Amino acid sequence: MIAAVDEFILYDDMQYTRRDWRNRNQIKTPQGIQWLTIPVKVKGKYEQKIKETEIDGVEWAQNHWKSLCQHYKRAPYFTKIAVWLEPLYLGETFSHISQLNRRFIEAICAYLSIKTTITNSWDFTLLDGKTERLADLCLQAGGTEYISGPAAKDYVDEKVFADLGIKLTWFDYAGYPEYPQLWGEFTHGVTILDLLFNCGKDAPRYMRYVA
Repeated sequence: MIAAVDEFILYDDMQYTRRDWRNRNQIKTPQGIQWLTIPVKVKGKYEQKIKETEIDGVEWAQNHWKSLCQHYKRAPYFTKIAVWLEPLYLGETFSHISQLNRRFIEAICAYLSIKTTITNSWDFTLLDGKTERLADLCLQAGGTEYISGPAAKDYVDEKVFADLGIKLTWFDYAGYPEYPQLWGEFTHGVTILDLLFNCGKDAPRYMRYVA
């Protein structure tokens, strides 16, 4: 999705929610799918914004990297990816989950030569109203089309975009071509690191750059 747009806005002014993809992802192992989760500090019933959510401890980084080494060291491009990925895990520290996510997203985009502008929602003036806020972000960014993940269909009012003359497109994650993977039959929905370790610079052949 990032490669399909001119500007990608990290929407971190919203309330943090548990069991989403912000602090965890899946890798493929000989025993099946395994979650890698970054522990975070929460207030009450998750009464903080995403951008306010702090990472709890530093041990997770070493543990995650050990897991990646253990399960992907046989992958064709592991060594080349590790050159820039390992320092992110073991050479840098992050206080907040948003800070970490942006750093990793930018590093992966750089490797894939994705030159999309990445900004934060707090760089803009934010209106009230879920859909109104999204549509106004597009206007402030000078956009004429908003590309959204399909999960947002549950709360986005398409008429708001139509009234403002902004095209609303739903990104489709289905039907990606299979690529060579380790450990048995192909599995969709795992971290992009799985694709990078297995395919290296050929990764874009298996990615959808258009909605």
